[in-house]
Amino acid sequence: MKRVAVTGGAGQINYNLLFRIANGDLLGKDVPVALHILEVPQFLDALKGVVMELQDCCFPLLKEVKIGSDPNEIFEEVNFAILVGAKPRSKGMERKDLLLENAKIFVDQGKALNSKAAKDVKVFVVGNPCNTNCLICLKNAPDIHPSQFYAMTRLDENRAKAFIAEQAKVEVESVKKMAIWGNHSKTQVPDFFHATVNGQLAYEVLDKKWLETTFLEKVQNRGGAIIEARGKSSAASAANAVCDSIYSLVKTTAEDNWHSLCIYTKNNPYQVDEDLVFSFPCQTTNEGTVKIIEGIEWNEFLQEKIAITQKELIEERDIVSKML
Repeated sequence: MKRVAVTGGAGQINYNLLFRIANGDLLGKDVPVALHILEVPQFLDALKGVVMELQDCCFPLLKEVKIGSDPNEIFEEVNFAILVGAKPRSKGMERKDLLLENAKIFVDQGKALNSKAAKDVKVFVVGNPCNTNCLICLKNAPDIHPSQFYAMTRLDENRAKAFIAEQAKVEVESVKKMAIWGNHSKTQVPDFFHATVNGQLAYEVLDKKWLETTFLEKVQNRGGAIIEARGKSSAASAANAVCDSIYSLVKTTAEDNWHSLCIYTKNNPYQVDEDLVFSFPCQTTNEGTVKIIEGIEWNEFLQEKIAITQKELIEERDIVSKML
């Protein structure tokens, strides 16, 4: 049995995610799970209602549910920690304001994970700005190896795949090697130069101007477009991307594919600052090790865009430097 901690349990994303985890969509249909769910005191009653619904679903894989508002209790011996709980980005909010409001959460949770989680814990940060929140968390958990911390750009990858599939008039599974470089923000870099459509480079299949303008802007601005349309940030699609991400962490990646993942940059094979959490194209080996795909050429277009997203991450790191 695997113990999975999830924070912000009564929130929008988790109203989708918790049921997916209990159904086996996160770790596999043969892995029993215990859910450890963290929520702030004022929302614990709402969380109790969610737990009632989990019970009513009679999930065979769900063996135990533990709830509370103390991370030191909830993170006890967990194998996976999915850090969703954070103040959501609302319409008109600047990222730096969001970062400062959420930073303390990830300081406290990093310390709690450091002292209470299982030593093999995998920590996956979803709460935004997720890259820098992940950096804060890992810096406050010195006894957990930095390679066990991740943040999510799989939602961006999924969006990019969907747009390319729609434009190329193919099924989404025909789109592979769609990497996201950098930050989960408007500066992210969806790499259409190396993505493939039915084995052909997307850059050769689709119109160059559309890829460099309309496609790039649609991916970078999709989160804001959803907030504009529904008045709330992505929930169901974010929960789905969490499941995709963790599943890719625990299952061997096919040789002809990769997945986007934000990881700590120490000793990375590209010209990226070595003290950030940055999205790279990755594969998971059959030994369960996550490795960055090496040898991908950055042309002038990619170099320019990746420099912008790296600069943003350095600026975010500078804002929270006292918390690292």
